[in-house]
Amino acid sequence: MTGSETRAAIEWLTSVAPDPGACRWEWERNPQGIALLPAGKRWDVLILPGELGHPTLDVLTRLVDRPGPVLADFGESRMGFFVPPGTASRWIGTGIRGAGPGTWIVVPHPGRAAGGVRWLIPPDGSGTLTDAALLELAMHEAAGAAAQGGREGG
Repeated sequence: MTGSETRAAIEWLTSVAPDPGACRWEWERNPQGIALLPAGKRWDVLILPGELGHPTLDVLTRLVDRPGPVLADFGESRMGFFVPPGTASRWIGTGIRGAGPGTWIVVPHPGRAAGGVRWLIPPDGSGTLTDAALLELAMHEAAGAAAQGGREGG
């Protein structure tokens, strides 16, 4: 990311914080480089198990030039896809958690490596989010490919 992209991403992310200055301070002072931000204002987050999230991201990056931001937790056992607000409350899917209004998520600084949680696709500051229907299509394709691979190997 360039310096201007990082600044734009910081502005976009902190715009949802109750105190944007405190959020920036946390990013600068917290040794892990993380802050808590509320979901449901500019984005919701759909949290997929890593075994589905990684192949879904692979499919998604073949379908669009730049999907919305994607987070991974330590060990990449879970991945969070940033989707339009309201998606989490409408989402029905086994094993998929939604973070919407009333939910806080751990967000690393967009321009630096952080311990634990990291960006697989950092925000670019433009507000780009992953379309929920496209994410669902990518999940189905990834799950179908995994099922095919399991049958061929067994």
